[in-house]
Amino acid sequence: MQHLMAFGDSDLDRAAHRRSNEQVRQVLPLHQGRILAADGRLALREADDPLLANAGSPIFLGLHDGRAVHARAITGDEPTLPAGTEFAELRAMMTTLSAAEGEMAATARALLNWHASHKFCAACGNASQMTDGGWRRTCPECGTHHFPRTDPVVIMLILRGNEALIGRSPAWREGFYSCLAGFVEPGETLEAAVRREVLEETAIPVGKVRYLQSQPWPFPSSLMMGCVGYATAGEITVDPVEIAHAFWISREQAMAAIAGHLPNIEMPAQGTIARDLIMRWIADDLE
Repeated sequence: MQHLMAFGDSDLDRAAHRRSNEQVRQVLPLHQGRILAADGRLALREADDPLLANAGSPIFLGLHDGRAVHARAITGDEPTLPAGTEFAELRAMMTTLSAAEGEMAATARALLNWHASHKFCAACGNASQMTDGGWRRTCPECGTHHFPRTDPVVIMLILRGNEALIGRSPAWREGFYSCLAGFVEPGETLEAAVRREVLEETAIPVGKVRYLQSQPWPFPSSLMMGCVGYATAGEITVDPVEIAHAFWISREQAMAAIAGHLPNIEMPAQGTIARDLIMRWIADDLE
């Protein structure tokens, strides 16, 4: 069974061999991390559009329908926008974009965030420069090359019979629950990260772990790697720093919560890998 998940596979041709010399033609403008959109779709502009007068260096995203597309961040105050367009939060529109649009928007947001936070060389401290169509930063002083980073994160549906483990962070709004998740540490496998995170956060030991699927998550730049794990015990003791509350939810309760029949439990939104994992579990489609 297929479920709607944002930023999934698409037919976007990243054309890496053309990054350093591709002429700028179509541009996806961003402002303070928000994407220029119209009616829930990307609003690409031509390279000479006056809207781009205060935009930064272009980043090559790839070829869409045979045409090169770049991203540029508009600096300063928000400019006057063409009628019918707006700078929209990507989270709010991720389920309305086509697969290719989602990949372009996620790539643009992640890369622009990386450039904004990595302006200086980590080797010598001097200012670095954007090169290779935005896919590298090079230090003119020591010659060190820096490449965009993606942070690996495991997100896991932990099962025990007809129940799944869900929890909520202290920072989340009341009533919102999701799968447990955490960053993979250096020298750690995905399976070990799943077991460690679940044990640290809920004291639940996990045995067998299987990888299922992944989702780029450009908030700011993670790769969510979805796994299913099987608990070997059921008594929950939460780490209050990490988890405000966690509990075992039955398949029937999860279905009711998704349908809006359990007002005290809000499940992950459509388009997220957490929602997809839960929906696959409900549909008995975890193989």
